[in-house]
Amino acid sequence: MDPRRLCGVAKVTRDDVARVAGTSTAVVSYVINNGPRPVAPATRERVLAAIKELGYRPDRVAQAMASRRTDLIGLVVPDARQPFFAEMSHAVERAAAERGKMVLVGNSDYLDEREVHYLRAFLGMRVSGLILISAGPSEHAAAEIDAWDARVVLMHRRPEAIDDVAVVLDDVGGAQLATRHLLEHGHDHVACLGGVEETPKHGDPVTDHIVGWERAMREAGKSVEGRLYQAPYNRYDTYRLALGLLRRPDRPTALFCATDDQAIGVLRAARELDIDVPGQLAVIGFDDVKEAALTDPPLTTVGSDRKAMARAAVDLVLDDSVRIPGTRAAGVPGGKGRMRQFPSGLVIRRSCGCG
Repeated sequence: MDPRRLCGVAKVTRDDVARVAGTSTAVVSYVINNGPRPVAPATRERVLAAIKELGYRPDRVAQAMASRRTDLIGLVVPDARQPFFAEMSHAVERAAAERGKMVLVGNSDYLDEREVHYLRAFLGMRVSGLILISAGPSEHAAAEIDAWDARVVLMHRRPEAIDDVAVVLDDVGGAQLATRHLLEHGHDHVACLGGVEETPKHGDPVTDHIVGWERAMREAGKSVEGRLYQAPYNRYDTYRLALGLLRRPDRPTALFCATDDQAIGVLRAARELDIDVPGQLAVIGFDDVKEAALTDPPLTTVGSDRKAMARAAVDLVLDDSVRIPGTRAAGVPGGKGRMRQFPSGLVIRRSCGCG
């Protein structure tokens, strides 16, 4: 059969691809879906050549109706304008592409109702699963997830329930490393820029950063009284707050910031006030966003393997029996981990006083 006549007369089907490739429709499906069974390289090449020759396009809607799932993953983040969430979203998208999936991204703006809106919308699209970077989820979001019987993986926030599936960082340990490092530079005290009043008291990464700072200070016999400051998560509002903090006669000589964005705002305020960093003020952030290496001076921060975390989240959302090497699994009897905790490490540059 002439493929060009076929394409002009009727819609190309999987049967047509199988006839041109000289194989079965099942093998064509395995090639298109990258499984579930392996296909010999030579056969795969014949199928791909037939697909290209015929101009075949899989009917994703029909596939979704048949399987009750699409090749989409929903990702809800608080604010993709913030560098950490932007970089994490990109890492998730690349990890999903490795598994033949696409990612839909929604910004909750830290609002419960927007989070529920995106959950309902994505679940209605029959996504394969959801990755939720959230300050919750709220009761309404949890109810929505239960109603759809959806597979959900939490990121960035430690789950309270043991049945939650999550990929998290050792936030407490990372904050301890940063605070100890500043104390080792000879500072009498280290102040901390934490979160805002609405920051959850349990399970939130920023809360864990504060806990790590407190532990390191108390281990060193230092008081934390009056040395914790609330600060917005973005650099612009933190910059304005830091202008007031650094003008005080009792301003700190060392400052651990719960996020890199906060630390970048502090560095901008210090430069405007002619305060030498790190000579008069040592600063360490948390997240190791790409911009941290480009600040003046370059920002010392706490980093992690974001690519591995994103890959773990995608694997969990598609198959929660997957075990991720190099992580600590916790949560259920028999060692089948539903929470994957990744280590954090200090990325030393110059803002802390090194170099």
